[in-house]
Amino acid sequence: MDFLPIFLNIRERPCLVIGGGNVAERKVSLLLDAGARVTVISTELCDNLKELQEQNIIEYRQGEYTEDDLSGKALVIAATDNHAVNESISSWANQHNVPVNVVDNPDLGSFIMPSIIDRSPVQIAISTGGSSPVLARTLRSKLESMIPSAYGRLGELMEENREMAKQVFSSVDERRYFWERILSGPVVEMVMAGQDARAREYLSQEFKDAQNKQHHDVGEVYLVGAGPGDPDLLTFRALRLMQQADVVVYDRLVSKQILDLVRRDADRIYVGKERSNHAVPQEDINHLLARLGKEGKKVCRLKGGDPFIFGRGGEEIDTLMQQEVPFQVVPAVTAASGAASYAGIPLTHRDYSQSVVFATGHLKDGSMNLNWDGLAQPNQTIVFYMGLQGLDVICRELIAHGMPSDTPIALVQKATTPEQKVVTGVLESMPQAVKDSDIKPPTLIIVGKVVTLHERLNWFQH
Repeated sequence: MDFLPIFLNIRERPCLVIGGGNVAERKVSLLLDAGARVTVISTELCDNLKELQEQNIIEYRQGEYTEDDLSGKALVIAATDNHAVNESISSWANQHNVPVNVVDNPDLGSFIMPSIIDRSPVQIAISTGGSSPVLARTLRSKLESMIPSAYGRLGELMEENREMAKQVFSSVDERRYFWERILSGPVVEMVMAGQDARAREYLSQEFKDAQNKQHHDVGEVYLVGAGPGDPDLLTFRALRLMQQADVVVYDRLVSKQILDLVRRDADRIYVGKERSNHAVPQEDINHLLARLGKEGKKVCRLKGGDPFIFGRGGEEIDTLMQQEVPFQVVPAVTAASGAASYAGIPLTHRDYSQSVVFATGHLKDGSMNLNWDGLAQPNQTIVFYMGLQGLDVICRELIAHGMPSDTPIALVQKATTPEQKVVTGVLESMPQAVKDSDIKPPTLIIVGKVVTLHERLNWFQH
């Protein structure tokens, strides 16, 4: 280990920055964020530092530094473009045991400034020992996307309850076990979902139960959209919940690649549904989710596409609400958006379509008694879910209700996956074209002039 990583408390302590350029300004900004009293010495200041000086946020002395300026400081940063000056500052500071950082020259300083992820009070520092600041920033950007900002609020919640934990639990080990259980429970997801008040109430009850030597696990159901198929289209929240669920209830449209991202030791229950062939009836799925939640399980209901767009998520949460089972819904890239994007077919386009309609290929009773007059409108894109079996009816009814027989139509099979297949044609001939092909569900149907853009904009196949 080349450096000892520490977090230094400099709140209200005097810190000195020598240099007045943009690099110095970035260092000053970090010091101010940490609550330091900052003095800048330089022959001139950049615009941002001038503004801070005019607002009396920093102290400024114009000219060259002296050794007296360095004395008594909590830390010193040399940020000039003069190597000799920086070396002189470093030499004095090291001799007098004043922490010093020399910008772009870690060998001269006694400490380095890491790349920081700030979720105060949670902070993460990343350092490459000064060997590659660009690599440190790259790692930071990756971690930034993986660590939601809500972790800061979670840290505040734990900080608020530190003294309570000490009162309830007499030993360090007891407190550790308690917090480990809390951080693997529903409090985290409450905070992530913005339900801070609910999290505080839950935590308060946990302390009361601990005092009374009682504990009761409360389950929760997560209705998670798995998207159209490509694992890279999962949301961060979806992935986080998938990896902490005790039980995963999934359907046929969830790809193996996505299912592989689920927590390894989670129980998996398949409730796959195909047209006229439901492995588990919907009503039974609703009650299964409620039962598992009441048993204290964290249940991930993993659904292809988006739970609220022909995903029957509304029916499932209706049952959960009736039975008072906590839940949350995680939206996703819906199949229509994913299929259209990966097929190079914009759902709207100023020259071709000014509106888009999502329709189901069959109703609850199995019929196709749709509002055909409303669907067969000019300059409108229609996306049919679950419509492959009724394609001949769709094409016939759209033509019968005024849509030109040569209206472009596209079928997108297994959208966004390596097995994606796109078949294009027109309303009049597409039913026969499908009979002559091997296209199978899951397939989305896109109808409208925008389909003509497929060949030109089909980036996925190039």
